[in-house]
Amino acid sequence: MAQVSNINVDPKSGFCKSNSIFYSKRKPTPLPKNHSLDVTTFISSRPHHGNVAFIDASTGRQITFSDLWRAVDSVATCLSDMGIRKGHVILLLSPNSIFFPIVCLAVMSLGAIITTTNPLNTRGEIAKQITDSKPVVAFTIKELIPKLAGSSLPVVLLEDPESITPEAKILTTLQEMMTKEPTGSRVRDRVSQDDTATLLYSSGTTGASKGVVSSHRNLIAMIETIVRRFTSDGAQETFICTVPMFHIYGLAAFAMGLIASGTTIVVLSKFDMHEMLSAISKYRVTNLPLVPPILVAMINSADQLKSKYDLSSLQSCLCGGAPLSKEVIEGFVQKYPTVKILQGYGLTESTGIGSSTDTLEESRRYGTAGMLSASMEAKIVNPDSGEALSVNQTGELWLRGPPIMKGYFSNEEATASTLDSEGWLRTGDLCYIDKDGFIFVVDRLKELIKYKGYQVPPAELEALLLTHPEISDAAVIPFPDKEVGQYPMAYIVRKAGSDLSEAAVMDFVARQVAPYKRVRRVAFVAAIPKNPSGKILRKDLIKLATSKL
Repeated sequence: MAQVSNINVDPKSGFCKSNSIFYSKRKPTPLPKNHSLDVTTFISSRPHHGNVAFIDASTGRQITFSDLWRAVDSVATCLSDMGIRKGHVILLLSPNSIFFPIVCLAVMSLGAIITTTNPLNTRGEIAKQITDSKPVVAFTIKELIPKLAGSSLPVVLLEDPESITPEAKILTTLQEMMTKEPTGSRVRDRVSQDDTATLLYSSGTTGASKGVVSSHRNLIAMIETIVRRFTSDGAQETFICTVPMFHIYGLAAFAMGLIASGTTIVVLSKFDMHEMLSAISKYRVTNLPLVPPILVAMINSADQLKSKYDLSSLQSCLCGGAPLSKEVIEGFVQKYPTVKILQGYGLTESTGIGSSTDTLEESRRYGTAGMLSASMEAKIVNPDSGEALSVNQTGELWLRGPPIMKGYFSNEEATASTLDSEGWLRTGDLCYIDKDGFIFVVDRLKELIKYKGYQVPPAELEALLLTHPEISDAAVIPFPDKEVGQYPMAYIVRKAGSDLSEAAVMDFVARQVAPYKRVRRVAFVAAIPKNPSGKILRKDLIKLATSKL
C-alpha cells in the first residue's frame, strides 16, 4: 500500500503532502486474486471452527454451518430450475430472520442480484423500487404480501403459512426449496468479482431514493474488513443482530461478513429491549451492535437491567449511526466496565465501510468517527474551490478504496455527481482529520434527516406536501431530538384563505409514508427562504427552529 513506501506520508496522520491524500494507518486488506469468484463461494470457502451459524431468538431454532450451506445450495438449485440467471434481480421484503441470509447467499451464488426493502415502507414506496429495479421474483412473508399488490410479482414465501391470500401468485415456500436435493448439474453462469451482487436503495440528497450497485468485489472487501476487525484472535464469538438486515449495516455484517469467520448470530425479528437483553443472557452473547438511542437507554437503566439480566458475557458494543459524545462513552464505561465500546462510520455507497474505532482507547477520542478502515484512502475537499485540504481543516470527506460502489443503478447523472473518474466517492459529510488520523464529522452537506438511524430525504417529503391542495410552498428540516436523533419538521406556506392545521398536515403525510418518515412538527410561515437560484435555505430554517429550544 502507498503509505508504507511513500516518504511523504506522515506516519501519525496518514497525510501525504505530495498528493493531499490521507492513507489508512491500518494493515492493508488482502483481496483474492481469482477474478472468477462470487461472494457466496468466497464466504463458504473460508476455514473456521464455528458450529452454529444462526439462532432465532424467539423460537430457539438453530441453523448450523453445514445446514446453512446445504440450504443455500438447495435454494440456488431451485432458483436455477425456475430460470433465474446471472443479472436477474430478486426482491427480498422481510423483517430479520434466520432465513434472510440463506436467500441472499443463494441468489448471489448464481450471479443474480439481491435488492432489499424496508418492511415499514408503504405500498407506493415499494412499487417505485420495483419499477426501478425490475425484480423477477419476490421473497416475502404472508403479512407483507399486500405491500406487493399490483406488482404481479411471483412470490416465494419465507415461512409455511396456514392460509394464503388467493390473489397472490405463490410459486413455492422457502422451506420446500430448502428440502430439495442440490444438483451439481444446474446451469451456472460464470460470475466475476466485477459483477453486480446487491442493489440497495439509499436516499440521495435530491429526494428520490437511488439503487446503489455493489459488486462481488465490493462485498468481499467489506467481509475482509469485518472479519479482521472482530475475529482476529480466533476466539468463538456470538453476535446478536439488532439492526435491520435490509440495511447495509445489517446485511454486511449478519447476512455476509460474520458468517465467514464462523461466528454465531442470534437474530431478533424486531427490536425489543427485553427480548434483546434476555437473548444476550440466554445465548451468552459477546458482541452487541446497536444505534445510539439504545446505548443511551442501556446507560439510563443500567442498574435495573443488570439486576434483571445476566450481561456478564458481553465483551463489546458496536455503535453506528452517529458519533458518541464524551458523556455517553464515559457513562457507558462507568456502568459496564468490562464492555469495550467501538464505533463505525460508513455509507451504503461504501458498502458500510469507511472508518472505525477498534479499541476503547480509540473510542475515547471523543466525537470521532474513527480512523480510516484498512485499504481506504480519504481526501478532505473544500466544497467551494475543489481544493484538497490538509490536517485539521474542514471540508467534504471523499473516500476511495475496494468497497466503494460501482455507481447508482440506471442513473448516470447521480453517479457522475457522486463518483469522480478517479474513483473518489463524495460522501456529502463535512469532516476534518486530526493530526493522529482520526476523522470527525462536523456537519452534513447532504441534507438527509437521520431518524433512529433511518435516512429521510427532505426533498421527498417536500414534493409530497406540495401535492396538498391548500399548500403553496413547503420546506422540511431535521429537528434535533434526544431520543431519535432528528425528526422531520415542516415549514408550510398556506394558500390564501386556507386555515389548514398542523395536525392536518401531519396526518396528510402520515397516511402516505413509512412511520420513520412522518412529519412530527409543523410551523406556518409567510414565505420559505431561498437563495437566488431557488434552493431552499435550510440552514436558516434550522436556526429559526432551534433558536426557540
